[in-house]
Order: sequence, then C-alpha cells, then structure tokens
Amino acid sequence: MNLVIVESPAKAKTIRKFLGRQYQVKASMGHLVDLPKSQLGVDLENDFKPKYITIRGKGKILQELKEAARKANRIYLASDHDREGEAISWHLGNALGIGEGEPCRVVFNEITKEAIKNAFAHPRNIDLNRVDAQQARRILDRLVGYMISPLLWEKVQKGLSAGRVQSAALRLICDREREIQDFKKEEYWSIEAKFQTAGENEPFKARFFGRTGKRITLSRETETKEILQELQGKGYAVQRIQVKERKRNPSPPFTTSTLQQEASRRLGFTAKKTMMLAQQLYEGLEVGENKETTGLITYIRTDATRVSTASQEEARRYIEEHFGKNYLPKTPPVYKGKKGAQEAHEAIRPTSVFWDPASLQNTLSKDQLRLYLLIWERFLASQMSPALLEQVSVDIKGGEYIFKASGTTIKFPGFMAFYKDESAVGKEEILPSLHEGQALKLLSLEPSQHFTQPPPRYSEASLVKAMENKGIGRPSTYAPTIETLKSRGYVVREEKVFKPTELGFVVVDQLKNFFPEIIDIDFTAHMEDRLDMIEAGDIHWLEVLRGFYQPFQQRLQTAKREMEKITLEDETEEACPLCSRKLVKKFGRFGSFYACSGFPQCRFTKQPQAETGVRCPLCDGEIMERRSKKGKVFYGCGNYPRCAFISWDKPLKGTCPHCGAYLVEKKAFRGSAVSVRCSNKECGYQEKQEKGAKN
Repeated sequence: MNLVIVESPAKAKTIRKFLGRQYQVKASMGHLVDLPKSQLGVDLENDFKPKYITIRGKGKILQELKEAARKANRIYLASDHDREGEAISWHLGNALGIGEGEPCRVVFNEITKEAIKNAFAHPRNIDLNRVDAQQARRILDRLVGYMISPLLWEKVQKGLSAGRVQSAALRLICDREREIQDFKKEEYWSIEAKFQTAGENEPFKARFFGRTGKRITLSRETETKEILQELQGKGYAVQRIQVKERKRNPSPPFTTSTLQQEASRRLGFTAKKTMMLAQQLYEGLEVGENKETTGLITYIRTDATRVSTASQEEARRYIEEHFGKNYLPKTPPVYKGKKGAQEAHEAIRPTSVFWDPASLQNTLSKDQLRLYLLIWERFLASQMSPALLEQVSVDIKGGEYIFKASGTTIKFPGFMAFYKDESAVGKEEILPSLHEGQALKLLSLEPSQHFTQPPPRYSEASLVKAMENKGIGRPSTYAPTIETLKSRGYVVREEKVFKPTELGFVVVDQLKNFFPEIIDIDFTAHMEDRLDMIEAGDIHWLEVLRGFYQPFQQRLQTAKREMEKITLEDETEEACPLCSRKLVKKFGRFGSFYACSGFPQCRFTKQPQAETGVRCPLCDGEIMERRSKKGKVFYGCGNYPRCAFISWDKPLKGTCPHCGAYLVEKKAFRGSAVSVRCSNKECGYQEKQEKGAKN
C-alpha cells in the first residue's frame, strides 16, 4: 500500500478515485507544523533559526499520518504546487522520516485522471530552494508582525497588527484618500453639436475641438458663450474623414489577480469569495452522467499566462466545431507573462473546454457556475482570432472652428462574437455615411459645465490590480491581505470602495515616521524580488534576513523610545443608558462606534448615526444613517424604537410627483449612474441622473 498526503479532504476524495486501491490518500488539513503563536519563534541569537512546533489541535492528524506511513511501502507528498505547498511537504517529510534525496514530491496543475497519473509517474525531490524562499517569507512576516504589533498595542490601541504586505497595501488606500482630500476641482466646459445630413438621416453628435490644428480648452462660461455667439449662423461641412482599421486582440487567460478583478467587476464577488469558489472548482466536483469526481479548473494561485499545448489543441477543436475556421488564428497565441511570473505554472483555465457551462447547470451551485462560466469564456476567447474594428474620425468645420465626431464598427467580430467585451467598442456615436466637403445641417449647440474629478477610491478589483502592478505580495496573499485590513478596522468598504478609518491613518503615519522601509512600496516590491531570487537559487535566504534585520532592529529601538502614545478613545458627553458612565468613541472593523467607558463591566455599544436632513415619512423624526452588525449601511428613524421606519435605500427630500410617497436613491450595480425612484414599488416613478452631474 502506498500513502499519498494532500492538503484537503476534497482533494483527497478526488485523487483517491483516480489512483485505485493500491493507494491510501489522506489529508493533512493544511499546515501541521508552524512557528508558535504565543511567541516570536525565531532565535535571533542563532542566525534566525526557526522554532517549529506541531500546531495545536493537529497532533492527532500527525499521529495518524505517522501510523499510516509506517505501514506504507512508499510515501507521496502531493500538497499544492507553490512555495507554501513545498514547505508543507518539507515539514511532512521531516515528521515522517522521509530521506532528503528520496523522490517523494508529486505536483500537478489540474486534478484530472490524466494529470494525476502523469504526476505519480514522475515524482521528484522536494525543492529546497522553494522551501527556503517560503521560510524566509514566514520569518520576515513574523519579525515585522510580532515586533511592531506590540508597539502599536502600547502606543495606539490593543488588537492592532502590522504586516509587511498589509501595511504597504494600507498605505495605498490612505495615500489615495489624502489625494482625494487635497484635490482642488477645476471648472471646464464642453460644447456638443448635433448635426444632420441632407438626406434627413438620424442626427449624430460631435464635440467642440478648437481651431484647425489647435485644441481650445474651455475653462469658463464667458469664453464658452463667446464661441457660441461666433458659431451662430455659420455653415458646416465635413472637412476631413479618417478611416483606420485596427486589430483588437483577446485578453490572456486568467491569473489569480485578473480573475479576482474580473469577478469583482462582473459578478460583484469579493476576492475572498472568488478564491473560495475557485478552490472548490479546482479540488473537484461530481460531474457528468456517471457523477465522476474531477477538477474543473487548473491551479488557482498563479501569475503565469502560459497554457499547455494539449489544452490549446483542445480549444482549437472546440472553436472550429462551434464557430468555424475563420475564428481560429493561424498559430495558437502566446501571451507574455509579467516580470517575475512563475512560468512553470499555467494560467487558470478549464481542465477541458468540453465541460461547457450548460452541461454543468444541474451540478454546480449558482455562484460556482457563474465563476466557471467566466473562466471558461475567457480561456476560449483567448484562443480565438482577433477582432477587426473600423474606426472613423470626422472633422467638421464651422467658420474657423472644428468639431470632431468618431465611431467604431466591427468588420470581423473574432473573439468578440463569443466573449462580450464592452470596452472593445465603447459608447462611441454611430455615424451616417459621410464624404469630405459634404454640407451638414446644424440642429443644436449644447454647452455643458463640468468639474475635474479626484482619483477614485480603490475597489477590491483596483486594489488587487495596484498590488500586482507594484509588486506588493503574490497571488496567494491578495485576498487574505484585504480581509486583514477590513477585520482590523483599518478600512471600511462603502459603496464597493475602501475608505481608511482614522485608525488606519494613525497606523500608516506611525509606520511612515518610524519604519519607512516597511511601508515603502518599492521596498516591499524589492523584498518580493529577493524572495524570488532565493527560489531561483541565486541568493541564500539567511543573507536576505540579515540584510533586513539589522536596520529594522535599529528602527524598532528608536520607535520604542520616541513614539508618543496616541489616544483614539475620545470621551463624549453622552451617558451610557445602562450604567450612566460616559460613552467613548472606539474603532472596529466597520469603522467607529461608541462603547461604555466601564467596559468590561458594562458592554453597551452603539453605532454612530449620521444625519441625512430628511424627515421620517412615518413620524416626522430625523432619518439617520446607520450600520448593521455586518457593516452594511441602512437608514432608520432617529426615534427608534418608538418608530420602526427602516430603508436600505437612501431616502431623499421631496415626494413622488405621481403618488406622494417618499423618494429614494438607487445606485447601479456598475458605473457611476444613480437614479431617483419612488419608494412605492407599485408606482414605478423613476428619474435618471449621473452621479456628480451639475445642471
């Protein structure tokens, strides 16, 4: 009997069916050995020697694995195909007495019968360079977390944490918020003209550009009116037409980062939810008429865009059968990965494109199916021909001034016939057939006032993209980093974007002052590069730790002496309704809240209530903005509990012109559009507007 050890029971169940009776497959339930939680666990006097112990509660699992190992003819370690998985196998090998030169490690990119059989036919030794890279990361994170966090507890607030990756990510959010706070909006104007051809075709729009060859920026209403006066009574004609054919290539198949971004944009999933669902699809589900357990997608923690030759050939067969040869490029496309990507990995793709989503509707949950469809479509589209677009640009002259119009048509849809990419064509005007010198009829000139907008706050998608672009963390760290920022109360997620709390600002500012390297974006990215060099065998892991620790220790000693104590718990004049002590303002994972100063004897808390200026439709009290226990914003009457009015949509001043009910603000799932609607669903009154628009 051969023993196979994997990380999860779901993976064990799938692999067991592929290997047969001569293999016993057991799950380690992740790490069995780690640094202790109650202490630093790193011997600073003995060259950073780690002190590994069996994780509390995992002793029984380890004992069962040891007993199974004693009876086994051979042991295979099949943890995940990344640094952390390599470290798990190394710890297991040490615990089970596997010799260092014994080829016991099996890795696979997908959990399918063919991939599993091939992996077990070619076991290898444990990659000690990968183990060293993971060990260096673990010790670095332990040094930062266990040596700075107690300082923050003493100087700022209990329960805080600092992390090498999370602190850099928090800085991104705080720096962006300060940009928004410091932003000075500037006024500008635009003029939109509506033209029609002599054939009375549908009117089309063009925007004011300036004079021939020179753009004019309209910054004030007075100069806009002057130009409008000059344009009155002018004749208009097409001065120049430019037609350009451009090719739009499909996007590469998903990496961890791009999957999280697209799932956030299209499906509204958090990074944590995306990875949870993807893990289920990867580990295997019962599919097909025979209910055979198989993995539906490849390994989900990857920054590579490479795909196997076999998967490309399968995709090409599917495309030819369902779309025709015109939709096949002459050669399979090759996508260039970002710098530092682990090209031994593959992109995230279906294990077989012939597991089409329609055949899995009765097998997968609703959210599993939505995510699988996203992955399946993206991969197939990546193997299809580019789309051919025809872009038309028209210059229209009126007196000495120029207006410009543009439009795009699709000559050949290519991958866009299958994968809907709204950004490919955009929302450009559909133009009638025009020719140079053609006279046009001016129907209207519409001036509009605008104001420049500050940079947008980070959403989950844009934060993950920024972390990837700046080299902060690696694919496996994006989701847990974001969850840590939320759980520590450093940021709150409102309207799908992150806002730093006062606590988040305080922590960032203290780290900037006393640990500038830890919170420096470039330093964090440089450290990730050093870890990659350890994995490649170009540098020893101890050299990285020594180079980091000496200046870090000096910074720590300075901070202990000079960092001032900061009090965030502002006492209010309001008395606790239970014990009459004063309430104090505190900070949690959903922002600020009020608690009794007599804690822990008195545990009264309440959420802050922001006034909206809207009167309650039931009792004429003040409508207040509140938060639920899960942090979601809702609106309730300030006279609660005497008045039970509640609304998830923001109530507005004024009443419905049709039925007299109160109005609410509804926000679109995507984009900036909002609408004003009647709260009475039977009425149906609605008026659309653009967020931030100025009439």
